Parts: sequence; C-alpha cells; structure tokens
Amino acid sequence: MQDNHLYEYAVIRVVPRVEREEFLNIGIILFCKKAKFIKVLFHFTNERIQAFSADFDVEQLYHNLISLEKIANGDKDGGPIAEMDIPSRFRWLTAIRSSAIQTSRPHPGLCKDLENTIQRLFTELVL
Repeated sequence: MQDNHLYEYAVIRVVPRVEREEFLNIGIILFCKKAKFIKVLFHFTNERIQAFSADFDVEQLYHNLISLEKIANGDKDGGPIAEMDIPSRFRWLTAIRSSAIQTSRPHPGLCKDLENTIQRLFTELVL
C-alpha cells in the first residue's frame, strides 16, 4: 500500500501589465518535503499573452521560466537559490512578488502519486 504524500502547490501566473492586475495561469510548482520532490511545469502561447499586452516580451518570459525550472531542479547553472535545500527553494519560488511572474498562495493536498498529481493540476489549472 502506497503512503499518502502531503504536498503543496502554487500556480505560476504571468501578469503582462502589473498595474492592471490581470493574469494568466501558465504553470504549476508542486513540492513535497517528505518525498524530497519539487517540480515546475509551464506552458503558454504568445497569442494568449499578447492579447493582454501586445508588446509583452514573451521571449524574456520563457527565459525566466527556464530559470525557475532550474532553481526547482537544483541545477548547477541555476544560481545560488538552486543550491538551497528543497523547502527553501519552494519558499523562494512562491514568495510574493510584484513582477510580471507571480504565484498563487501555496495550497496543500494529499496524494499517492506526485507525478500524476502535478499533471492533473497542470491540466485543470493551466491548459
């Protein structure tokens, strides 16, 4: 019998024009301390984002999201934040910001399969 995992997740949002506070869900961060699991998934289309702001730098958004993914994965080229332990990386990734990339408050849950759960959340909340 497989154990339940207590996890936290946050939705990654792009806010093309911060002053308008309109956002699009473009990704998920899922974290489980006990399983030492953290993963970032993201997807967006240029057309959706540019419908909010025609001059938004979509290429820069992509590079920033790759950086978030590197931090979550603990990649060597992810900078000093990527060297932190997994809980610290999750807290940094989900810290409140007033930039064009923001996250929702972290939400808790229980599941048996973390990979299936992040895929389900990604499908429900992003795609």
